[in-house]
Amino acid sequence: MSNEGVDGGRRRFLTAATSVVGAAGAAAVVWPFLASLKPSAKALAAGAPVEADIAKLEEGQQVTFVWQGLNIWVLRRSKDMLDSLPKVTPRLADPKSEASTQPEYCKNEHRSIKPEFLIMNGKCTHLGCSPKLTPDHPDPTVDANWEGGYYCHCHGSKYDLSGRVFQGQPAPLNMLVPPHRYASDSLVIIGEDQKA
Repeated sequence: MSNEGVDGGRRRFLTAATSVVGAAGAAAVVWPFLASLKPSAKALAAGAPVEADIAKLEEGQQVTFVWQGLNIWVLRRSKDMLDSLPKVTPRLADPKSEASTQPEYCKNEHRSIKPEFLIMNGKCTHLGCSPKLTPDHPDPTVDANWEGGYYCHCHGSKYDLSGRVFQGQPAPLNMLVPPHRYASDSLVIIGEDQKA
């Protein structure tokens, strides 16, 4: 077979043009699939930090903020509440929060950056129920030596006013403290670590 009369330049042009059109067609097919892998704006917002204004929070009051689908409690503790913490320390399973991964700033008696504000995930570490803040003491319906804290009605787990679990409870760990930092005296950023 003879290649006489064949235009080599035209052949190269047609080969290149076909390759470009084929690549564009492949990109048009693949692009929607790749775009579907990108998280939606709603998903990005669900993981974003949350600003919590705590300026109007009164002593003994607890409010809930939602971060990453979790109920995050902010409790403003009174002096009486803070004074109860050392009284229960000998009865706690993990008084310094060493048994679970927690931010360093919660590995203290009050488990917080600022002692008067407790910020933690409002979920029992046993099976995920929501313990109830039971600040009154004494309260023989909870415990004969109750100094106030959180009581989980699902299976009876008890936590102090820092979310530390008492010994011998169904719950294996202290309630979790999310990463957070103070942007000002009255504004907490939940979801960003103090060092961020």
